[in-house]
Amino acid sequence: MKALVFSGPGKVEWRDVDEPKLLPYGAILKPIAVAPCSSDVHTVFGGGVPKQENHVLGHECIAEVIEVGSEVRDFKPGDKTAVPAITPNWRDKAIQDGNYGHASAPFSGHQLGRTQPGVFAERFSVADADTTLAHIPEGITDEQALMSVDVVTTGFTGAENADIRFGDCVCVMGIGPIGLMAVAGAALSGAGQIIAVGTRPICVNLAKKYGATTVLSYKECDIVSEVRRLTSGVGADAVIIAGGNANVLEQAYDMTRYGIGRISNINYFGGTGYLPLPIFSGGRGMCGKTLRMELAKGGRSRIERMMIMISCGRIDPSPLVTHHLDGLEKIDDALYLMRDKPADLIKVMVRI
Repeated sequence: MKALVFSGPGKVEWRDVDEPKLLPYGAILKPIAVAPCSSDVHTVFGGGVPKQENHVLGHECIAEVIEVGSEVRDFKPGDKTAVPAITPNWRDKAIQDGNYGHASAPFSGHQLGRTQPGVFAERFSVADADTTLAHIPEGITDEQALMSVDVVTTGFTGAENADIRFGDCVCVMGIGPIGLMAVAGAALSGAGQIIAVGTRPICVNLAKKYGATTVLSYKECDIVSEVRRLTSGVGADAVIIAGGNANVLEQAYDMTRYGIGRISNINYFGGTGYLPLPIFSGGRGMCGKTLRMELAKGGRSRIERMMIMISCGRIDPSPLVTHHLDGLEKIDDALYLMRDKPADLIKVMVRI
């Protein structure tokens, strides 16, 4: 079958690959719609650790079930499902320790397109259908379901890990698709003042619609000084890092409130090296600020909860999909769009 594979640094190719294998608890699916992610861009065009060549890319997908294993109870051929980007092995012992993202090995929760073939193919498999695949409620559009599998849950993870309380001042650094959902998640969590940091007009407008009270451009001001000014010198109660280079961690510490401030990182830092942690705004090691850096939450229950939020009208992520392409062969075009980021793009959906 045809699949889009990583064929070397900066290169992707369509190649014939082996058919997916059906496991007793698993399922084989064919994609209905997919979306390249910024992490796919990092995998192909970024640096860092060597990547496995000829590996099938992709982890954002809604799909139709073709075949299920002998032990699958809740899904059947013909079912339309949302496929979470994060698919932990729920049968691993460390899951009982609450280690959902890294149970058996670092990043073991992120399998599709990483340690197992991804969704940019004519067909793909999941190892455990009942714990992984998510039923799509009536009335949910393909765009909404597709955004729920990664973008919504990742942004909401950033808000949850920031431990937002009613009336908090929250700063969201980076308002690409993930940051926009972090803004929405902060608003739904009870934040009062929400300061978003970004520059692209299409994202600025959506940030305001999702709940940002102020949007700062890092090109036009010192965002640390401005956040401190907007908070009467105290700093933000919580900062969610959803974009930027290695310097954003230092900026987050500089703008976060002493004693009870929280910093939640959901940003992917490419390459190798170090993230600077400031000594002064780190209180010389005693600032009372909490930093949490974590993979997004995934699995069936999580994504079905995200779609409950959508079906109940709490959030509509469909405006994130600004570009539509048709046909399996257009996935590489979509990947290049995500790499090049034209001014009017947030996310691109490819309908298979």
